[in-house]
Amino acid sequence: MTPPSNIRRIGVLTGGGDCPGLNAVIRAVTKTAILQHGIEVAGIEDGFQGLIDDRIHPMTAKDVAGILVRGGTILGSNNRCNPRRHHVGDDHEGRPVFRDVTDQCVEVAHRHRLDALIVIGGDGTMAAASGLMDKGLNVIGVPKTIDNDIVGTEISFGFLTAVNTATEALDKLHSTADSHHRVMVCELMGRNAGWITLTAGLASGSDVILLPEIPVEMESVAQYINARMCKGPGFAIVAVAEGARLRGGEQIVAHTVAHSPEPTRLGGIGQHVAAAIGRMCGVETRTTVLGHIQRGGTPIPADRILATHFGYHAIQTLMHGGRNRMVVRQNNIFSDVDLLCAAGKQRLVPLDHPLIAAGRAIGISFGDGVPHTHYPEPKPAVVV
Repeated sequence: MTPPSNIRRIGVLTGGGDCPGLNAVIRAVTKTAILQHGIEVAGIEDGFQGLIDDRIHPMTAKDVAGILVRGGTILGSNNRCNPRRHHVGDDHEGRPVFRDVTDQCVEVAHRHRLDALIVIGGDGTMAAASGLMDKGLNVIGVPKTIDNDIVGTEISFGFLTAVNTATEALDKLHSTADSHHRVMVCELMGRNAGWITLTAGLASGSDVILLPEIPVEMESVAQYINARMCKGPGFAIVAVAEGARLRGGEQIVAHTVAHSPEPTRLGGIGQHVAAAIGRMCGVETRTTVLGHIQRGGTPIPADRILATHFGYHAIQTLMHGGRNRMVVRQNNIFSDVDLLCAAGKQRLVPLDHPLIAAGRAIGISFGDGVPHTHYPEPKPAVVV
């Protein structure tokens, strides 16, 4: 197929945090562009920072050979760089100074004859790309996040691998909890969205699942734990999202990164919940914080396939005349939406989600005081 006359060379970058499947997207974008459409591809290093610093290099099909199974990104990434608010240093009083370098980025893109950009990232990356769009660059977005919280798509690549990693960790905690009659609390990633915690919690058979979307009542959690310790199996697994908070309280912030577009780093709720359970229930409780382990490693096959689909559809969207679009999957069908529909927004777990209903039905506590389903007494057999 002959490419449109205005698309001869494209750039590709990965923004935000690393994620399993990034290399699979880069591979699909590069090979589809070169092999099917004869379009040249340029790799932009370390997200938007590479565009600012003019760190751009040609890419060939050979450059992406063998990267499908690799975690991370061969282009590097950066989650602290927004061209509209780029940190250029501090003033004489030590206060950070920011400058809009969007024009500089556009100039670099034009210097390298880039007719479009394929931007792989989350809501923050899409928001950062909006400035380039305003200056006339055509941007095609590919949704990336392990948190699965991008508006417009039912799933983002990297999520399933993160769930697999989290589930394996929770599975391993079961044996220790059972052997020592303990409560094991595992803190998982997800910022303000509980998709990883909900899915991995159900997959692992966790007893308590605490989500950012459902304020936690520690009295309810303690009552549930006491029942399990006294009448049940004598141990419990608690899966808690890093963004979970107590009812009437705030999220726990581990630290802040002053010059980052998203400075808040959540963390510490797992330790808080474990301490409260130990104090209220008088039971030995331990905490595991899974952290960045959820971001790393080889993507599972489902994520490799999903990422390949997204990369391919990014080029197809471009070749069909798409401008400033983000490729998505809805109802298992790949399409595209306005890129700005995802910018600066988050897709949270609905309170009426079927997985929450299923969890309640099998007796899982979500820490909100909602009565749990109990098995009814068996009815006597009716002789006909």
